[in-house]
Amino acid sequence: MTLDWVAAAGRAQEIAANWQREAGPGGAVVLFDRDGVREAFAGGLASIEHGLPFAPTTPNRFASISKHVLAVALLRAGLPLEAPLGRWLPELPAPLAEVELGRALDMTGGLPDMMEAFWQQGVPFTATLDAEEIFALARCFPALSATPGTEMAYSNTGWRLGQRILEKVTGKPYAEIVAALSGELGLGLRLPYDGAEILPGLATGYWRSAENWRRGHYGLHFSASGGIAGSAADLAGWLSALLAGRGPLAGMLEKLTAPRRFADGRESVYRLGLVCNRLGSSDVVGHGGSLPGYRNHFLTAPAHGVGVVVLTNREEEALWPALTVLAALLGEELPAIGNAPSGLFATEDGPFWAELAPDSISFMGGFERLVADGEGGLRSLPAYLDIRLRQEGNDVLSGLIGGVQRSLRRVPTDTLLDPQLVGRWREPRFGTEIEVRANGTALMPWPSGGTVSRLTPLPNGRALADLPHGPWRSRPCLWLDGEGGLRVSGHRARILQMQRAG
Repeated sequence: MTLDWVAAAGRAQEIAANWQREAGPGGAVVLFDRDGVREAFAGGLASIEHGLPFAPTTPNRFASISKHVLAVALLRAGLPLEAPLGRWLPELPAPLAEVELGRALDMTGGLPDMMEAFWQQGVPFTATLDAEEIFALARCFPALSATPGTEMAYSNTGWRLGQRILEKVTGKPYAEIVAALSGELGLGLRLPYDGAEILPGLATGYWRSAENWRRGHYGLHFSASGGIAGSAADLAGWLSALLAGRGPLAGMLEKLTAPRRFADGRESVYRLGLVCNRLGSSDVVGHGGSLPGYRNHFLTAPAHGVGVVVLTNREEEALWPALTVLAALLGEELPAIGNAPSGLFATEDGPFWAELAPDSISFMGGFERLVADGEGGLRSLPAYLDIRLRQEGNDVLSGLIGGVQRSLRRVPTDTLLDPQLVGRWREPRFGTEIEVRANGTALMPWPSGGTVSRLTPLPNGRALADLPHGPWRSRPCLWLDGEGGLRVSGHRARILQMQRAG
């Protein structure tokens, strides 16, 4: 294959120029190969307030791109992936302690996500919580979201626990480990532990409200799940070394992308902090990341030793821009945009629902872009979640979502709220309360007395709440479990089990 650096650079320059013309927040697009950075472009502002331009060397938050760095550190430390988390963290409750480290990292462990679990209890993502306060929540989890090995559902919890294990085994703060790994390669990766820590030159994160750009804010302790900061040039340098197997990354790409399997033996596209996919005839490996005000993605084609980084301080999709640059470089056709039936769909029972647009799907709140699979069906371009669906008319879609067979049926627009949902509900372990009202609203947990959410009824004793969280949107499903209880579920956390109060 002949690589077309000119075409890829042209596309990258176009992306940067669009940010520049808008005169708002921006980002950088960096092309690299096994030898290092080949081309770098940037546009827009790192700080709107101070009019500072965004450059390829501007530090930015990597968000979940950080994950595979911890996997490298765990592999270098020789920790056995098949060992249960309780081997190192015996204070975890039994369901979590029995999950294998490898499943905690490849998202098949059923571990409830800390942030979504906090959201469901009314704790906003802006709340300042340190590592011990967050770990205390994990020690109270009464159950897993799914049986380990049966489903790939995105969760940051395994990575937070993995960091804790690494620090316990090595006796070193993870920030020191990151700095040492980065330093061996002459790069500037850093791990701040909270948003108040000063990082010289760090780009301010922004998200677009209905009126204007607003600064992003994240209060939870930064961890290995998404806390690393560095420039687009730093990230490209790291990934170049990963492709080449240089220095501390020798042999790591093969280990990070080695097949990870469900309990029944099928392969998952999600590996150790990396997602494996295909673009035309080329195998590609990448990962994305999002924090309030930051959105990033990188993609590599390991067989050709090349890749692209898109790092931004604006809360907008970065996967598709990265894909267009890589496709231009490889001379591959972009996948055809999907043509899914629009609307709200749900399974026959349980908390599983999806909202579709022609080119995208939100499965229980997890967004993925949809493309044609070439065989009359639809598939995701997995930022994280692998989805493969076939239409059965306009009202039913069936297929694999995160490795699980699901059948989604269109929700009738005249669906009414099930009266059995109405009442006051309380979770005894955490003290969380929800009041479902006959007028189709719910008083949801929130500081200072709760917040009212309009409910969207689903068939068979279910309803969706809708809660804005700055640039993010939480839509937990409230559902009657058939045993007299009410459950609260999202894609990332499904453990709140409530009982009628009063």
